[in-house]
Amino acid sequence: MGEQEPLILVDNVHKSFLMGKEAVQALRGITMDVARGEVVCLMGPSGSGKTTLLNIIGGLEEPSRGHVIVDGENVVALSEDRLSEMRLNKMGFVFQNYNLLANFTALENVEVPMALAGLGRRERRRKAEWLLECVGLADRAKHYPSEMSGGQQQRVAIARALANDPPILIGDEITGDLDSETGFEVMEIVVQLNREQGTTVIYVTHDPRMARFAGRLIQLRDGRIVEDQV
Repeated sequence: MGEQEPLILVDNVHKSFLMGKEAVQALRGITMDVARGEVVCLMGPSGSGKTTLLNIIGGLEEPSRGHVIVDGENVVALSEDRLSEMRLNKMGFVFQNYNLLANFTALENVEVPMALAGLGRRERRRKAEWLLECVGLADRAKHYPSEMSGGQQQRVAIARALANDPPILIGDEITGDLDSETGFEVMEIVVQLNREQGTTVIYVTHDPRMARFAGRLIQLRDGRIVEDQV
């Protein structure tokens, strides 16, 4: 039996931005792969390229050159429609500022990706209730984001990210706006999902305490990987 293909393969990825007339190198030849079921943390000083790398893996930004293969598909070559479909079904995104819809309840927020994927109303509702229960928010289902704490909103965001059973969860500073105790609780939920459902997790943090939840730590500096340790 051969070795299993990596779920995410990043091959010599470069990214430069134009700032005025200057070209700024955000990524300078990143090569890495992530196996199914891994929990990987990206760290590095501000401007080291962490979020850019995360966005390229998630198909939110295009590399200037290089390839990204996710679950056997070349992300760089996909049409916009196919890319949207892939983000909807293969990736769950969680951001620092939660990005919840203000006029939707917690339950409705979690239902949104399932509605986009065409899941029937009853099934959507049942699954959204179950996901909120998984993140410890069954009693907040009818609450709006403005009626919840930051930690509760982030849990709703995690439940929403998992709505379509994506194999990959992508998190950008998901504990950045939370106090440490709440941050630890949120990371516990993420790690539990990894253990129980095999979700592959790749996240960015600036907090070394949140990095401890990962099985592998990748340090970036000036757009390059300077350390990759298990």
